[in-house]
Amino acid sequence: MLNSIITTTFSIQSFLICIACSILLGIVLAWIHSRYNSSSKGFVMTIALLPAIVQMVIMLVNGNLGTGVAVMGAFSLVRFRSIPGNAKEINSIFMAMAVGLATGTGFVTAAGLFVLIVGGVSILFHTTKFGEPKQREKELKITIPEGLNYNGIFEDLFRKYTVKNELIKVKTSNMGSLYKLDYRIILRSSDMEKDFIDELRCRNGNLEITCGKVTFGNDEL
Repeated sequence: MLNSIITTTFSIQSFLICIACSILLGIVLAWIHSRYNSSSKGFVMTIALLPAIVQMVIMLVNGNLGTGVAVMGAFSLVRFRSIPGNAKEINSIFMAMAVGLATGTGFVTAAGLFVLIVGGVSILFHTTKFGEPKQREKELKITIPEGLNYNGIFEDLFRKYTVKNELIKVKTSNMGSLYKLDYRIILRSSDMEKDFIDELRCRNGNLEITCGKVTFGNDEL
């Protein structure tokens, strides 16, 4: 049942079956990704079509070493024309490529079972709290004037309102007249956030303060 449908002779019928399965399974993967993640329409379309593209490449190579090396060199250029994605996007890309590899070699049943099992587990992980930290970290950005020594100036407020705090980065701004401090903190209670910011404003001369969810961006791996 899990055997390849492609025999020694390559037929139009097997090609159409494989590409239909690739597109169908790609659409399923694209729906799962778009349902539980925020991505552009272009990326979702890419996930939907990537299995069919990979399948076509695998079928064209078909054991030919020279063709395989040429295709590898051509596809490696794509790396320099794209930006890195986050962990969820890379996961979806690898899933789509795995489906394309399976259908390209004729293992359409295995590809369907793969999407069914791994896609179901992915939905389960997204709908549960699997992998979520027990305590929510926040990103705190404080702007202070250059004449204010930031070493220990907020220490008493951190002890009062947070259970964890760490200075991540210090950056100068406005021709060196301002310092921008980036902290990672865990508040004792979410209800204390406004009081915490109000006391920080009194300490930093009412300059800009930002407190929000930690943004991992492209470094999320």
